[in-house]
Amino acid sequence: MRKVWKTVNIVGEKVAKYIDEMGRMLLLLLDTIRWSFSPPFRLDLLFQQMDRVGVRSVLVVVLTGTFTGMVLALQSFHATRGFGAETMVGVAVALSMTRELGPVLTSFMVAGRAGSAMAAEIGTMRITEQIDALFTMAINPVKYLIVPRVLASIVVVPMLTIIADFVGIVGGYFMGVTVLGINAGSYVANMEKYVALDDIYHGVIKALVFGLILSIIGCYKGYTTTGGAVGVGRATTESVVLSAIVILMANYLLTAAMF
Repeated sequence: MRKVWKTVNIVGEKVAKYIDEMGRMLLLLLDTIRWSFSPPFRLDLLFQQMDRVGVRSVLVVVLTGTFTGMVLALQSFHATRGFGAETMVGVAVALSMTRELGPVLTSFMVAGRAGSAMAAEIGTMRITEQIDALFTMAINPVKYLIVPRVLASIVVVPMLTIIADFVGIVGGYFMGVTVLGINAGSYVANMEKYVALDDIYHGVIKALVFGLILSIIGCYKGYTTTGGAVGVGRATTESVVLSAIVILMANYLLTAAMF
């Protein structure tokens, strides 16, 4: 019985810890929303973060989207060939990219490249007492550090998702028509017939939510960093892992609500 109670206590403590952390993260989100509408508005900081989060992530998003579309076309071709439905490969690629893989994979790439950087930068500022210095200068660190990063992510992740969707569909077309020999007219006609604008809109909405998730988690992990250099490394790792988990959970909930 003692071992059972010990196990229950350990599990309970971990659950309580995660609930407490989620609550603190929610409070930070509410504080971020409040300061987002409070002047002065630092557009220079916003554009700077849009460059860091968005522009510098374009290459990795393009590569990810292109090869994902090519793999989808290849796998779909072999799956549909037995039914004589090779011309539906384009539909499978387009729907998979716009509805699911485009926003999810783009968010993963941004979380790994930019979300981790947010945690590392803010975490370093925390352990070197630069955040405390902002307080002494009457500068709110949430407005100065977190608001630009969150707003930039909300703006650029949907844009990056559209780029990933486009290059994924182009990559699928190249693989399906040029390499596998599918009729180009039927390939495109079926995409136009079965893929609606709503599919693209829903993917963009998902990307907007995912951008909010990865940015607020990255900023929270950095803002609450303790333990010196080791703590910064731990916060960076935790931000990427937690972002991926929460994005997958949110993706399920959004998919269930939209489709």
